[in-house]
Amino acid sequence: MSLISPNFPIGFVHYPEFFNYEEQKELITQVKLAIAEAPFFQPTMPRTGHPLSVVMSNFGPLGWVTDKQNGYRYERLHPQTGRAWPTIPATLERLWFAVSGFMHPPEATLINWYRPETKSKMGMHVDNDENNFNAPVVSVSLGDPAIFRIGGLKRGGPTLPLKLCSGDVIVMGGESRLCHHAITKVFYGESDLVPKGGRINLTMRRVNAVEA
Repeated sequence: MSLISPNFPIGFVHYPEFFNYEEQKELITQVKLAIAEAPFFQPTMPRTGHPLSVVMSNFGPLGWVTDKQNGYRYERLHPQTGRAWPTIPATLERLWFAVSGFMHPPEATLINWYRPETKSKMGMHVDNDENNFNAPVVSVSLGDPAIFRIGGLKRGGPTLPLKLCSGDVIVMGGESRLCHHAITKVFYGESDLVPKGGRINLTMRRVNAVEA
């Protein structure tokens, strides 16, 4: 069942417990297989080189990366191994077609690991490094619950909180596609799903426009 609150931006949809516990464990297995092939790496901010508190990897033909030298972008190859990213799991592709309302498949699935030892969070940002904003962003939460906050199209101003639990899915389409959002708190130690603890977030995106 989806939840659409009139207080949230148009196009934002929350699916609580979309995946049951067994399905969540299977997704974690897929993540473990992926990072054996494309290990987690430490992303850094453009210009400053300041490290993000999360580590990341990707599924799909494209992967989102960032570093001091070249900034935010999508690459076809892992920045450390030089190898292609692992294929997006069928479970995630089925999810995309079930909730996105978009007929073309995702091109990138960002894997973020919020680690207990670093108390990882994610500051206010917009997902706007894509060449196509017609497709929504579809996000899966696994492991420890977290507080997600969403604001407006401009930085600053009021934000609305939403507690995301393991197995939850959110869709940011329509007006909400380019809204600022953040993970401001993770309730570390409340889930045993992630082998080394913390929270895994899987974010599916369409990068390129579709030719007619």
